[in-house]
Amino acid sequence: MIDSPVAPSASAAPARRSHIVTRRAVAGWVLYDLANTIFSMGVISLFFSLWVRDAVGAERADTTYALITAISMTIIFVASPLLGAMTDRAPRRMPFLIVSTLICVGFTLLLGRAGFYVTAVCFIIANIAYQAGLQFYDALLPEVSNEANRGKISGLGVGIGYLGSYIAVGIGLLLGTSDKPLLFTIIAVAFLLFSIPCFLFVRERGNPHPRRIDAAMVRQSVRETIRTLRSGSAYPGLLRFLVGRVFYTDSINTVISMMALYTVNVAVSTGLTEAQGQAQANLILMAAITFAVLGGFFWGWLTDRLGPKRTLNMVLRAWMAIFVGAALVGLLGLPLWALYVVAASAGFSLGGVWAADRPFMLRLTPPARIGEFYGLYGMVGRFAQIMGPVLWAIVTYITIQLFGLQPRVGQGVGVLVLLSLVVISYVILRPVSDNPREWQGADLVR
Repeated sequence: MIDSPVAPSASAAPARRSHIVTRRAVAGWVLYDLANTIFSMGVISLFFSLWVRDAVGAERADTTYALITAISMTIIFVASPLLGAMTDRAPRRMPFLIVSTLICVGFTLLLGRAGFYVTAVCFIIANIAYQAGLQFYDALLPEVSNEANRGKISGLGVGIGYLGSYIAVGIGLLLGTSDKPLLFTIIAVAFLLFSIPCFLFVRERGNPHPRRIDAAMVRQSVRETIRTLRSGSAYPGLLRFLVGRVFYTDSINTVISMMALYTVNVAVSTGLTEAQGQAQANLILMAAITFAVLGGFFWGWLTDRLGPKRTLNMVLRAWMAIFVGAALVGLLGLPLWALYVVAASAGFSLGGVWAADRPFMLRLTPPARIGEFYGLYGMVGRFAQIMGPVLWAIVTYITIQLFGLQPRVGQGVGVLVLLSLVVISYVILRPVSDNPREWQGADLVR
């Protein structure tokens, strides 16, 4: 299946040479997912926030870390379509992935080795490069798959990618968290090493019609992006998909990021100490990661069997049930074991989101503008990463600080608000079809 030539499809341009996808190309692409997960879990989710806490104190840590992260996400939010347009015009996309990875690795090596402001700037640059690399990496999916196995390959990347979380957490458990510059160095080296197979083995068909990348291109790409957003009828389902994606990624990413704090509050309400609650949070996180690995494989297989739309619908319905369960844990004071069930279900379903929505996006994307459209896809995710925590902060501030509810109860209300976003996304996505498009003219040839 993988070592044979890819069958022609609507997304293949006649001008491009026949394409052979090898097993080592697939393995290299999948390993990059593992590599960047090591960075995202180790730096973004764990150790950099702890470094900020050490630097500014517990009282200012949350606000400071949120501000630094928001700055980096805002920059990449604006830059995503331009970066995508550049890769559509370039002879190949791989050089962009290599450069962004090397920038991320280089600035990660510098974290914690200078003062606060220098380290903050290094993190902003490293995170921008990491986010840009994700965009370039997603756009390489057509080079390692075909219509018949795209869901499987995407799900394989998701499942193997989550193993990177084990590596990141394991580094901290093995070495402790006192020497954070050492942790950043090990994570940077691991990111680079696991990225190399992708750089070496993924072979692109290349762009048969490369164009100049200059200031005029930037202006043209901005005009094209605005025109694309205004003329949604030319790309059926695209805008509805992107809007729907805002709502479900907003809610899902937010509840996952707040899971540890939610666990501590639930644990303390059952009589455990805060330290015991933090230990429980680590165990619940590991449970979620374990089931996310399994979920990536399952949902990827199901995407190939049922198609990305039907699979994503099933995933979103599963998330509705998960949000209800998570809310009831806080609102009704259910025992802590119920949160393990919620976390395992969330992890399993989280793999389904990315296994289904990457192929779904590819169905809606003309071959000539994969980079640009994945830039829009990335913009949506980054907008959600900015707005989700803001919405959570507003809801919990009102319920906990203004109305004086217990933290677990206020957070339960927050989960119900996030549930409403999933329902909205489900309604928005209902009319969107995932039938393969027949692209013509300039949309067909890159």
